[in-house]
Amino acid sequence: MKNSSNIDRRHFVKLGTLAASATLLPSASRAAETAAAPYSLPPLPFAAEALEPHIDAKTMEIHHGKHHQAYITNLNTALAAAPQKVGGQPLQSLLADLSSVSDEALRTTVRNNGGGHWNHDFFWKSLSPADKSGKPSAELAKAIDAAFGSFDEFKKAFAASATKNFGSGWTWLVSQDGKLKITSTPNQDNPLMKGVVKENGTPLLGLDTWEHAYYLHYQNRRPDYIAAFWNVVNWQAVSGRFKA
Repeated sequence: MKNSSNIDRRHFVKLGTLAASATLLPSASRAAETAAAPYSLPPLPFAAEALEPHIDAKTMEIHHGKHHQAYITNLNTALAAAPQKVGGQPLQSLLADLSSVSDEALRTTVRNNGGGHWNHDFFWKSLSPADKSGKPSAELAKAIDAAFGSFDEFKKAFAASATKNFGSGWTWLVSQDGKLKITSTPNQDNPLMKGVVKENGTPLLGLDTWEHAYYLHYQNRRPDYIAAFWNVVNWQAVSGRFKA
């Protein structure tokens, strides 16, 4: 006669092994899905509340966790459906040469959602808590004076462009052959997109003028949002881009 305690023990081990396997399957599946998705949401380089009172925490949480994530999700979904139509280019190179995307519908998705991902990642890195905002490097300050007359005149010109940017879009400080210029783009376009936007250049600073970037706190007062923006510009990052 078999020892019932041994049978119970073996039965318990078997059930435990099956349960462990069942637990691992979803995790493995999630890992595979994560590995298959080429883009993921990068964390904010500061706490959501770190830019207050200039940009509120709730806006940052929704803007980053909902809006930015949606662009990434849509981009990954489109690329997974037609990977052979894109090739293995980095996102910045892809946006700079959208004509390399053979399918028109996919090209539009990459432009809108790839642009949305790149623009927002760039935007977060352009911001800093007010006490760490700093000021332009000597080289950047000199270039700003040469292009706009003074730093104050640059801020006025940038704010005017951002205020007049109709509907949803972005306003940029770019470098064109070593000279600085202010330009605005609609939707999620940016100055990298050759053959798509009127003014190309290397982005140094970008301001999101979509309503979701400011409406919870500033409602329809875009000029107030723009004025507050200057308190949280990461000038070390902007100066580094100019130097590079």
